[in-house]
Amino acid sequence: MDLSFNNLSGPVPRLLAKTFNILGNPMICATGKESECNGTTPMPLSFSSNNPENVQPSGKPKTHKVALAFGTSLGCIFLLIVGFGFFLWWRQKHNKQIFFDSNEQHIEEVCLGNLRRFQFKELQSATNNFSSKNILGKGGFGNVYKGRLSDGIIVAVKRLKDGNAVGGNQQFQTEVALISLAVHRNLLRLYGFCMTPTERLLVYPYMSNGSVASRLKVKPTLDWGTRKGIALGAARGLLYLHEQCDPKIIHRDVKAANILLDDYCEAVVGDFGLAKLLDHHDSHVTTAVRGTVGHIAPEYLSTGQSSDKTDVFGFGILLLELITGQRALEFGKAANQKGAMLDWVRKIQQEKKLDMLVDKDMKNEYDTIELEEMVQVALLCTQYHPSHRPKMSEVVRMLEGDGLAEKWEASQRAEPTRCSRANEFSSSERYSDLTDDSSLLVQAMELSGPR
Repeated sequence: MDLSFNNLSGPVPRLLAKTFNILGNPMICATGKESECNGTTPMPLSFSSNNPENVQPSGKPKTHKVALAFGTSLGCIFLLIVGFGFFLWWRQKHNKQIFFDSNEQHIEEVCLGNLRRFQFKELQSATNNFSSKNILGKGGFGNVYKGRLSDGIIVAVKRLKDGNAVGGNQQFQTEVALISLAVHRNLLRLYGFCMTPTERLLVYPYMSNGSVASRLKVKPTLDWGTRKGIALGAARGLLYLHEQCDPKIIHRDVKAANILLDDYCEAVVGDFGLAKLLDHHDSHVTTAVRGTVGHIAPEYLSTGQSSDKTDVFGFGILLLELITGQRALEFGKAANQKGAMLDWVRKIQQEKKLDMLVDKDMKNEYDTIELEEMVQVALLCTQYHPSHRPKMSEVVRMLEGDGLAEKWEASQRAEPTRCSRANEFSSSERYSDLTDDSSLLVQAMELSGPR
């Protein structure tokens, strides 16, 4: 029995003292030493036969301390586990941009502003493992796939050809960063990219109306006003690339297939910057001819060196595509015309038979004066010598109705001299014997649907 610290007094028999815990009672004394009890009267005592045989200190304080320490330890461990779990969740949420290749090889993260970095498996899932059913277009730069991201956003994923040969990691990141800096309402915005040791992918917003090339083939046909708006929008986009972007960007493959249409049928120039990006794996050569037959300027075809006037030539062909509703190599076929396509267009213009050029699907619903002006701009842009072609800033002004008459009159006065020099190398002759599928380094992109 535990009688400790109860302020008891009096003698305790020796036999019974062994069965009690009387610690902390200084007035209790042993039997036979009552004189030491200061005259106190012994108190009646009782005991239980179930008590321990030996008198021992109580274990409750010690047990309480052990339990407290054990509980505290468990609490700390629990808090550590919860904290570590929260840290893992936070890192998982905020580090989605850190790329791991399909073989889990880590690629050093770089800062590219608001440009999003995707994991390869993320784009693989979005495109249903790059299913052929999701292909929006095929071309020299690679295939374009429609994809749906995990958050429901629909995108167009361009899987570049020979991804493992498109420069090194740093070079690719630099070019991608430059492309992302070109922001204009008439330029296709780069949404993100993916880079692995074997793959290079670019992610763009999805354009529900597809390309100009695809829209020219379907019903309802684009009306004249829409075609004029597309021409002006594309011109403004190229103007930004040439004169307002730093560093300036030469497109090198201006054509109807690379002019996309947003929800309001506004022109959006796509695929800019890709020719330069892909040139970096051509060893030391950075002047490889990349483009589509029928759109390539003669000086670019002969020397491999491009300039902003190369794009101007391609834009002139684009205008003719908008007018005729046909691809460049199809011009004049309906009229059984053979030979140089641009020479045929010039002949039609001189004979004032422009109605032969117009897309029959428009059913003569166009302004004849505006048609003549657009043909004149197209012929100015496709002049043989690049120095004779206007800049894109001049093209924009002419499409807006400013300065075309003076520019056209001046070109007609100089035409006899230019023709004799152009005969030495006729781009039209180069194209006259080519088929629709002919190409140089890059084949024409055929779109199967919206992009």
